[in-house]
Amino acid sequence: MKINIRGKNKLEITPALRAYAEEKVGKLAGLFNPRHEITAHVLCKVYDSHHAVEVTIPTKHLILRAESEADTMYAAIDLVVDKLERQLKKYKSRINSIVKKREGIGNYFSEQFNSQEDPKPDLKALVRNKEIELTKMSVDEAILQMELLGHDFFLFLNEENHKVTLIYQRHDGNYATIEVK
Repeated sequence: MKINIRGKNKLEITPALRAYAEEKVGKLAGLFNPRHEITAHVLCKVYDSHHAVEVTIPTKHLILRAESEADTMYAAIDLVVDKLERQLKKYKSRINSIVKKREGIGNYFSEQFNSQEDPKPDLKALVRNKEIELTKMSVDEAILQMELLGHDFFLFLNEENHKVTLIYQRHDGNYATIEVK
């Protein structure tokens, strides 16, 4: 597993912090089938009152992502790795079945990880399918419409670039968009 570590908000990654992050995030490599080349992107952020670590592992079939905050950077690293391990254990069977369907590969993960018993799945079902007619509007209009509806997201046709756009409210209260290429 390749591990890219960066600092944000003027945080300099010390050799000790780099070694700790590589050791902790690197243990996730043992969960994947060795034939897959995996790269983990670690972003360490420092704020006035806390530290945060975000780990993103893009693979051919899925993107794993987790973020944690703690009083120290080392504690945040421990928490984020634990979150990723829980995600992988929870969704292991579903991920393997999707990969098998797409590529005919039996196991996306290592034999040792696959042999571990799956936790009781908390399977959610698709309970509603809704079709909408996209309305051409500005981002400001979409935000207003989303707030009036009381939704966490809103899908619309952006009048500026004519792209299908999803707008949503982030954890920090700001808004972000996702656009279709």
